[in-house]
Amino acid sequence: MKIEVSHISQLYDGKKAINDISFTIQSNKIIGLLGRNGAGKTTLMHQLAGQLLPTSGMVQLNGKPAFDNYETVKSICFIKEAGNFKPNFKIREVLQLSALFYPNWNSSLAEVLVKSFNLDKSMYVKALSKGMISSLGVIVGLASRSSITIFDEPYIGMDAVARQQFYDLLIEEYSEYPRTIILSTHLIDEISNLFEEIIILKDGGLLIHEEAETLRKAGYAVEGPVDLIADFSKGKNILGKNCFNNIQTVMLYDPNLSSKDVQKLGLTVTALSIQDLLIQLTKNTVKEVVQ
Repeated sequence: MKIEVSHISQLYDGKKAINDISFTIQSNKIIGLLGRNGAGKTTLMHQLAGQLLPTSGMVQLNGKPAFDNYETVKSICFIKEAGNFKPNFKIREVLQLSALFYPNWNSSLAEVLVKSFNLDKSMYVKALSKGMISSLGVIVGLASRSSITIFDEPYIGMDAVARQQFYDLLIEEYSEYPRTIILSTHLIDEISNLFEEIIILKDGGLLIHEEAETLRKAGYAVEGPVDLIADFSKGKNILGKNCFNNIQTVMLYDPNLSSKDVQKLGLTVTALSIQDLLIQLTKNTVKEVVQ
């Protein structure tokens, strides 16, 4: 299902949580939605899920408005950070209601996932730990087989083993039943290898929407003597720098940088992880980077 976002903004108490964002996501992609707290990620996810009408602009799914439109909303599963399930429901009841709500619900998959995460279907939601509630959210999200599945920090309380289990299951399920999956997370290093595209928000605006592979080759740390670094840095999109004993390191954004050319200058160059690149991008004013 194609997602088209056209100049959307969201105003809360006179402040723009989302500020004139536009982008398009083609069908069947795994998208990383990244940014610092308060960047507008959760607001955007509510808009994409058809649960929040933008103050201005429009979200369309396959050419149809997303907001309050059953034809589009039935194709979306949005697993929020919290509050997905009624506390007085048993896990069994959550799954039964999900089967009625999601047209592509796969009961067999849900049963397999319940066993994989060692959940007892007779337990009430209010009795579950944070990790168990997150596991239930993962189960519903994957078993829904919705054309668009959105996860907002889906693994709060999960230990490392459970999180890796989620990643493995997500890839397995995505391979078998392709769909658009949007993941918002702060555990970027753990999951960034799954992303096909990455959207980065900053202060309610769209900073970057790019192929993940391009971003993996766009962030670098270059180190060398201060005078050589000064010459090298001219005209570059420098995101940050530090200096120790006349040796300076600069972090920069440059998808066209040639590591071999940098090394010929007598400088050391290493690639930044997606997480390190995000840190540098969102802590600085780097408007020119995305032009």
